[in-house]
Amino acid sequence: MTRLNPKNILLVHPLGYQKEAAGRDISRLANIVPPLGLASIVSYLGREGINADIIDCYARPDSDYLIRDYLLTEKPSFIGLSCTTSSFLDGIRIAALARSLLSDIKIVFGGPHVSALKDRILEKFTVIDFVVVGEGEQTLTELIEKGNEEAHSVQGLVYRDANGEICFTGYRSKAIDLDTLPFPAYEKLAGYPDVYKLLIFNYPKAPNSSCISSRGCPYSCSYCDRSVFRRSFRYNSAEYMYEHLRYLKKHFGICHVIFYDDQFTFNRQRIEDFTRMLLDRPLGMTFNCVVRAEHIDLELLRLLKASGCWMISLGIETGDEDLLAQHRRNVNLNLLAEKIRLIKKVGIRTKGLLMIGLPGETEDSIKKTMKYVFSLPIDDINLAKFTPFPGSPVYENIHKLGEFNEDWEKMDCMHFQFIPKGMTRVQLEELFQLFYKTHFLRPKVLWNYTTMLWHSPDSWLRFILNIADFLSFAKSNKRLGCT
Repeated sequence: MTRLNPKNILLVHPLGYQKEAAGRDISRLANIVPPLGLASIVSYLGREGINADIIDCYARPDSDYLIRDYLLTEKPSFIGLSCTTSSFLDGIRIAALARSLLSDIKIVFGGPHVSALKDRILEKFTVIDFVVVGEGEQTLTELIEKGNEEAHSVQGLVYRDANGEICFTGYRSKAIDLDTLPFPAYEKLAGYPDVYKLLIFNYPKAPNSSCISSRGCPYSCSYCDRSVFRRSFRYNSAEYMYEHLRYLKKHFGICHVIFYDDQFTFNRQRIEDFTRMLLDRPLGMTFNCVVRAEHIDLELLRLLKASGCWMISLGIETGDEDLLAQHRRNVNLNLLAEKIRLIKKVGIRTKGLLMIGLPGETEDSIKKTMKYVFSLPIDDINLAKFTPFPGSPVYENIHKLGEFNEDWEKMDCMHFQFIPKGMTRVQLEELFQLFYKTHFLRPKVLWNYTTMLWHSPDSWLRFILNIADFLSFAKSNKRLGCT
């Protein structure tokens, strides 16, 4: 029997598909985001005296040999895998590899997919020993410290008892105060920050990174997975945010950060305080954020601009107000348009976040969305293919709303796995391509990207270095849209 290190754990971020396809994956070429959830867990574990390391297969697709070497050399007692729906089965493959090398290793899965499905995961996938439901820092620490025999006393855990029965210990009774967490262990991410690239044309300078200053969301849209943070919404203080950015600047030379918070400006006072700190004690950094129209105004936007805000993203989803009302509350497209124009007025770039294929979608609603979006001063768009993820409210009744092929590996917002009633996959693909083509061929958009030569020269360099792959992707999508 191999002797394992009881205070050592390897955390893995799976790639989600075959490594041979990684070099052609346009999403990787355009955007590689550090796994901040794992980095936060590693930092927390380290503070509690537990050694943890990260292998990020998405950043380094040829990581199987790294995983094998680590397991055989370090002999960790646990391996943890954080998975989305599309990367889950790749996680299972890695788990099977780990078990073949170290038969006694304990295999733990976390992330939104398993948090949503809970006991159903252990029922179907016997290689998994534990599922962490919700936030991982405290639950994983307690599991490692207490071991299998006391798993029943660890909140937020799904496990098998001595009789093989699957048990859920219940949600954790108290959410983490985010200001008590150490900064993520960026230094544990091999090649950070250089191997990580923000979305092309979405930043002015490199090196850059992403950041999260809140968890959860106060809203309850039908398409959002809430299985990890449930109904909680917590955020770092302005002081913590400032120190976090200062840390990134000092230790890694980061010039630009994208805040991936769902509701960056929900608490107005903390953002006022944060921006004034940046103005009083400049860090020489810029940032992007995501906001909701109800939580911005001219005064706040001016503060954001003065403190270094470079781009603001807003969730539009659809330009059909009746369709949008079926999926989220407080729908007001006129207000949204007014706020987008206000953002541009103060000199901040704008990005619209959109979806095609929501339940209730029609060809007419897609054309309404195009008309609405093209009437606004939007610099960039992210057009996703609607995917009903486990944990989202709409998932529970999705088969009544259209045709749904629940192929987890393709549930990545880049495939139409759900087809609304009255539509076809071919129709959706054609409209998807029409939307993108129309947007990018508009003269003002073409000029906008031309200006990136001096506004974001690093983006243009990346585009030129990978131009063959970008053009190949565009051609393949045209063919796909015509099939």
